[in-house]
Amino acid sequence: MPMRRLPFLLLALCGLGASAHAQDAGGRCTTPDTILVRGNSRVDEATIRADAGISAGVTLSYPVVRRVIHDLIATGQFDDVQLTCAASPAGEQAALIIQVSERLVLGDIAVTGVNALSDRTVKDRVDMLIGRPIDPGQIVRTITRIDSLYQSEGYYLARVHPETTTVNGKSKLTFRIEEGRRLAISGVRVKGADSVSAAIIVKAMKTRPEGFWWFRRGEFADEAYAADLADRIPSLYAKRGFIDFRIVKDTLIVDRERGKALIELTVDEGPRYEVGDFEVLGNRRFSADEVGRFYPFKREAPGLPTRLKGILGRGPGTDTRNVFDRARWDDARQKVQTAYNNEGYIYARVTPVVDRVVRPDSSRAVNLRWDIDEGKPAIINRIDIGGNDYTHESCIRNQLVILPGDVFNQDRLIRSYQNIANLGFFETPLPFPDTRPINDEGDVDIVFKVKEKRTGNINFGASMGQGTGLGGFIGLDQPNLFGQCKRGSLQWQFGRYINDFNLSYTDPTIKQSQISGTATAYHTQTRFLIADLGRSTRIGGQLQFGFPAPRSRFSRLYVSYGGEAVQYGGGGLLGTVAASCSSGGCFRSTLGLTGTHDTRIDLPFATGGGMQTITAQFNGGPLGGTANFQRYTTELRAYAPLGQMGGTKPGSQPLKFMVGITARAGALFGSSGPFFYSQQFALGGTQFGEQLRGYDEFSISPQGYIPNTSTYQAQRASFGNAFFSTTAELGLRFNANFYPNIFFDAGNLWNHPRDFDPTRLFRGAGVGVATVTPLGPLGLDWAYGFDRVDQLGRRRPKWQLHFKLGQLF
Repeated sequence: MPMRRLPFLLLALCGLGASAHAQDAGGRCTTPDTILVRGNSRVDEATIRADAGISAGVTLSYPVVRRVIHDLIATGQFDDVQLTCAASPAGEQAALIIQVSERLVLGDIAVTGVNALSDRTVKDRVDMLIGRPIDPGQIVRTITRIDSLYQSEGYYLARVHPETTTVNGKSKLTFRIEEGRRLAISGVRVKGADSVSAAIIVKAMKTRPEGFWWFRRGEFADEAYAADLADRIPSLYAKRGFIDFRIVKDTLIVDRERGKALIELTVDEGPRYEVGDFEVLGNRRFSADEVGRFYPFKREAPGLPTRLKGILGRGPGTDTRNVFDRARWDDARQKVQTAYNNEGYIYARVTPVVDRVVRPDSSRAVNLRWDIDEGKPAIINRIDIGGNDYTHESCIRNQLVILPGDVFNQDRLIRSYQNIANLGFFETPLPFPDTRPINDEGDVDIVFKVKEKRTGNINFGASMGQGTGLGGFIGLDQPNLFGQCKRGSLQWQFGRYINDFNLSYTDPTIKQSQISGTATAYHTQTRFLIADLGRSTRIGGQLQFGFPAPRSRFSRLYVSYGGEAVQYGGGGLLGTVAASCSSGGCFRSTLGLTGTHDTRIDLPFATGGGMQTITAQFNGGPLGGTANFQRYTTELRAYAPLGQMGGTKPGSQPLKFMVGITARAGALFGSSGPFFYSQQFALGGTQFGEQLRGYDEFSISPQGYIPNTSTYQAQRASFGNAFFSTTAELGLRFNANFYPNIFFDAGNLWNHPRDFDPTRLFRGAGVGVATVTPLGPLGLDWAYGFDRVDQLGRRRPKWQLHFKLGQLF
């Protein structure tokens, strides 16, 4: 801060004066008799005197005055400091007056006008402290920091206005932000691109010019643009053999008035490299042929299209498949690394070597080599599990497919991680396990870390509707009972037309063995409004035991026995079988055998793996009962990931795109007797029987589509002894609780298994969404039935909305 007014002092120092009186006064100011402080209210006088560092009688000079002002301003307490001198009338005494102007104290900070960015991100750029004097320089630095933040996000038109309001000596500082619109890219100009067109370069970039459609806004973002220059454009050229490519210059020409910008790139493509020789060095665990299987550039003769182009003069007659592709080379190296990891060589280093050479014909090529340092295979010393405060450790260890003493295997480690995540007992994303070396031999400890989450739920509710009366439900479900992965479930639904009670208990490891068991009991009294089936009362239970399949961690065999007694009322469709039941009701005795192989991941909405299940049920005969039949069903599911948005590291939770295919089939041999409605097959809708969206419940029959089937009407002909259905879906898994998809369903129903005809299937397609709620899985589907007809057999396709509460996967 420059020195302001020193009238008397300057006169004395310069020897200027017209009278002796003035000369005396000026001389007295040079060595003041006293020092006074004026203008202070917040900073006490003693502190100011101490910071000034002068006392009465000290001889003043220009350097001394300058130092005093500098030291006081440096305290940050004052906006202005002035030194003046006041002399007595006789000129006998003089006082040096330190006149200060105190800065306002910052009482509060506010940031307003933030919409495009998060409030937290913008406020983090404000580094001023409450209770400290306001520094104008710090305000300028804060404005610069906020402005830089907006520019990095493409908001070059943003403006920051500081405003100060003062109350009781304390100030509130408000940064008012006018964000404006994000800078729009009007075009991209590329200089020096001869082998790759500017259109292809722009397509590879994330920063693209604005277009005609509303979604082509061309908004500029610093991070995306930096990634374009550093990765996307060089990768595009590297895939085409231009591995010496570089961006010489990039310029962003901004028109702030219009909010537009032009990107101008100057590139140096360099020569194009073809693939030369290839060799592998240092490999002992795998032979050169085994490693060579991962080599991505196999020598092949030019294809017919390439040769035709050369003959017709419409393109190069040489094959471009031998052009070096950096991305394929890097992917192949990673596959070799994974192959070594799966054999326990987790410290193996596969170093890719790209040796540029000039051929005799002046063309460029690269000789490729993998230098492999295998090291020693790692043995798993121990596996630790941390963070499980409620779930027993043995429950988690049962999901491991990799054990202490095994040679380290990356694929089995990932599978173990997925199995633990599939339990659903821990917060997601689950951290990927740590691999810690323990000695010079390369042995490792593996540490899984989990964080418990609430797993059980209690739900209850009530409803009141015209024609249905008062109803309600009470439910209790705990999939991790006692923290031992045991599952207990109790459900009671009651109302005018329903009174269901279900109780089940599952132990996945009976007495810490590999044998699982499930016990189920139920009492169901129902008046079927759907399709006017009628009234039934079912009392029964089932006991099931599961055994591990030999040599497979993902396969199990199940044996079950169930008994069920049923009584029917006199009304509705079921009344037609009431006479066949004695006063004690109908009884069904069932022995079941099931084999299943399940490798799905990311449950409940799988994105990979598959499941294959086949079930055989034997009823009656030596088992007794009032029905004698055999029932067989099978289900095949397969899932494959298509891509993802978000993190790529294990343990992250990105959005995943997937494709899935499901096929179900069933056949019944013998006579189901009075149990037809529960043991034979019905097709259509989502609530009863087999799923076929786009059609009403019970509308698909062995005779074809029944158009007059409605919510309150069904026919005996709606049930068949064989069915087939299939579903293809394309979905997006947001997380473990939300999954939208598009689907295609097809299926049909037959009287006899021998009537199966895969060329005659009813088709439906639509969109759906599934979510997991405290009441259970919830699904909504809107489907179009392609093969619906009217009463006269004329095609009447239409849309239909389906609602499902219960098992979705």
